Amino acid sequence: MRTASIVDVLELASSVDMVDMRFTDLLGTWQHFTMPVDQLTEAVFSDGISFDGSSIRGFQEIEESDLILLPDPTTAFVDPVGDDPLLILLCNIHSPPGMERYSRDPRYVAQKAEAYLRETGIATEADIGPELEFFLFSDVQYEEGTNTAYYRVDSAEGWWQSGLDLQPNLGRQIQPKSGYFPVPPADRSQAVRTAIIRALGEAGVQVERHHHEVATAGQQEIDIHYDSLRRMADKVMIYKYVVKGVANQHDLAATFMPKPLFGDNGNGMHVHQSLWQDDVNLMYDGDSEYAFLSDVGRWYIGGLLAHAPAVLALAAPTTNSYKRLVPGFEAPTTLVYSQRNRSAIIRIPMVARRPETTHIEFRAPDPSSNPYLCFSALLMAGLDGVQNQIEPEEPLDTNIFHLSDEEASKYRHTPVTLDEALKALEADHDFLLQGDVFTKDLLDTFVAYKRANEIEPLRVRPHPHEFIQYFDV
Repeated sequence: MRTASIVDVLELASSVDMVDMRFTDLLGTWQHFTMPVDQLTEAVFSDGISFDGSSIRGFQEIEESDLILLPDPTTAFVDPVGDDPLLILLCNIHSPPGMERYSRDPRYVAQKAEAYLRETGIATEADIGPELEFFLFSDVQYEEGTNTAYYRVDSAEGWWQSGLDLQPNLGRQIQPKSGYFPVPPADRSQAVRTAIIRALGEAGVQVERHHHEVATAGQQEIDIHYDSLRRMADKVMIYKYVVKGVANQHDLAATFMPKPLFGDNGNGMHVHQSLWQDDVNLMYDGDSEYAFLSDVGRWYIGGLLAHAPAVLALAAPTTNSYKRLVPGFEAPTTLVYSQRNRSAIIRIPMVARRPETTHIEFRAPDPSSNPYLCFSALLMAGLDGVQNQIEPEEPLDTNIFHLSDEEASKYRHTPVTLDEALKALEADHDFLLQGDVFTKDLLDTFVAYKRANEIEPLRVRPHPHEFIQYFDV
């Protein structure tokens, strides 16, 4: 992430023995292969290296399997968590024989979204700042079969540890929903988070702060300094890799699963967004009657709210995501906006009111999403709002979690299942197709994969809770 030319990369490569070529599959997982450093030549940056696209989720069929990786020299960094010196390069995917860009490459979607933003003339850059939450567990077990299905996770911070006959049990476990900002020794992950930040710095990812999060058992947050859309998506992929690597070095398992614990907070990825015309923040208006938010900012919110159910198919894309998007755990489900109010799905944070700091925060996404697709979908929804001057309903500054059922029924809400979100995406996706940013083929492939490989397998399996409810009927 620190070099900008092929010459720079080849010079950096002289300090390592191996080179890792990495790309992101349709669902947001890094894939890679490794080669000796002497195989990295200038020709690789123009000719690329082929791989079998039919073996990657959501990519090619076997009869058209060949795809080609071209490394992006601006992304090179030395692995800060591996055992051996390793140069990592993020790659763009191309399709032979014409070497055109591959339409299902998530990184290409993000690059097209940025290009489309400039083509509209609305802005020259979108700045993105995500807050990724994750858990650190000391023990993880899960299994399923014809006659069994269970999971078990553990953490020394977990409230369930407080009554165990441990030798010694020093107490200081964190009660459910009480983990926000404790100091050590209650916060047992300070050293791990600090090690993660150092490793992220070595990889060129700037961090703003870190802290313990709300849940009882090892929930963490490390905030990345904002950047442009595609660069931030790259950084999110690096972030998740580094978090898992450093956790492993400390005999811990890191997970970005949205809802690993019942009855406690889950992992969100609040996404802060602003539009810029060169050095002018288009979301700021010093004369605005509400939160110094400009017309552009308000219309951007209007687009996000109008398309939120469809966007969430890409921003909260797992069946587990909708176990987080339930009332009562800080995950907002009501499609309204507000200043300061964390119970609204969109808020305008009340930081120091200056032109450079005004922005909006969309709080429904989670870190199981593919950041390239998630950030691009958010931008496309917001731009549709600006282009069509979509006016959101009046802001709601009361605690939405305290509304009566009758009052809450007056507002639109997030989907309650992944299948509902996918149906929303099928019904509302024209805004994503503008500028050929997303293609119908990519969206159809994404929806079909989710239904066949995630929704259907869960639908046909008994759940442990069903034994509690129904075994003795």
